[in-house]
Amino acid sequence: MRTLPVLLLLLVSPLAQAQVFKCVDANGAVTYTNDRNQGRGCKQLSEDQTVSSVPAPPKRPSSAAQPTPSNFPRVAPDAQRARDDTRRQVLEKELATEEEALAEAEKAVAEQEGRYQGAERRLPVVQNRLQPLRDTVELHQRNIEALRKELGNLK
Repeated sequence: MRTLPVLLLLLVSPLAQAQVFKCVDANGAVTYTNDRNQGRGCKQLSEDQTVSSVPAPPKRPSSAAQPTPSNFPRVAPDAQRARDDTRRQVLEKELATEEEALAEAEKAVAEQEGRYQGAERRLPVVQNRLQPLRDTVELHQRNIEALRKELGNLK
């Protein structure tokens, strides 16, 4: 979209001697270029066309530049610390629960794998029976990783 004003300026400029093509692709998207080989549906624009320019939309200030409204609710530092401590306790409890569940899931996989001998473990039927248990182990590992990450993000 930004190339359109540049192309329009090139059309107006007396020094610009390049041919300009308007190309429409299969999706109906319009592209202006000086390379006819970029795609099918390219038509050369006549050089005697009048050019009008459209100003760019005004830039919006970033959200960081906007001041906080004076009536925005504020939390006292002590209250925020208490909330953070409560959150930390909840996350630590969840982490302990997930670690216990992981240990149980790993134990279940080991018990099931212990039922099969050597080459028997590689049979597709055995692998299909073990896969849900392995998936459970993987799920608990991902949960533990996410909880540790959240705990690390706390101040």
